[in-house]
Amino acid sequence: MDVVLAMDLKDGYVVHGSSGNRGTYTPLTWGLSPSAEPSAYLAAMQPKYLYAADLDRIGMCGDHTELILRLAERVAGLWVDRGCSIPEEYLRGETIHNIVGTETIDAPLNEFAGGFLSVDVKDGHVIGAAFPPAASPADVLRAADETDFDGCILLNISSVGTSSGIDPAYAELLRSSSAKKLYYGGGVRSVEDLQTLADAGFDGAIVATAVHRGTVPLEIIREGSFC
Repeated sequence: MDVVLAMDLKDGYVVHGSSGNRGTYTPLTWGLSPSAEPSAYLAAMQPKYLYAADLDRIGMCGDHTELILRLAERVAGLWVDRGCSIPEEYLRGETIHNIVGTETIDAPLNEFAGGFLSVDVKDGHVIGAAFPPAASPADVLRAADETDFDGCILLNISSVGTSSGIDPAYAELLRSSSAKKLYYGGGVRSVEDLQTLADAGFDGAIVATAVHRGTVPLEIIREGSFC
């Protein structure tokens, strides 16, 4: 199973926050990196794989695209969520995996070729105007199976930065809802949670807070895998 380091970008810095309350996110100055400047942060952490979320572009108040393209040259794989709403907004690059979030998508799922669909979840429900208010993550994952996305990410925004843990039964339900590659992000708190996701059959996990708190060893994200 791939293990991917998350990097949230806001106002030119790597930031840390909790539960998706982006207005309160502040530069990550307490973790393993001595700097919240993205290039210095990446040099300190040395992950094999990186997930970068451009919170400014998602919120339509800025853009870190040029920075993200530079970061992509320094890792073996970069999953990037920059608020894409239509296929034409995809970035190009050998290591880049574009992410389309349900929060920002503005085109039918079947218009996208390649990349990952991020099923953005708050309080148990998928967020995004393109989906019914009662849509469940499992429903959206099943719908994505009929598309040309390379895979999906279940992003539990409510659990980001909280180290709330992974419920094994929920992980198994999600995995059984999709035949595509499936990654999980939000609330991964320990090696035990990585094992829960691996046992359920997930292809990847996205982590950050647990690495900085030492409950997921730094070496795992540098190797980029857990098995």
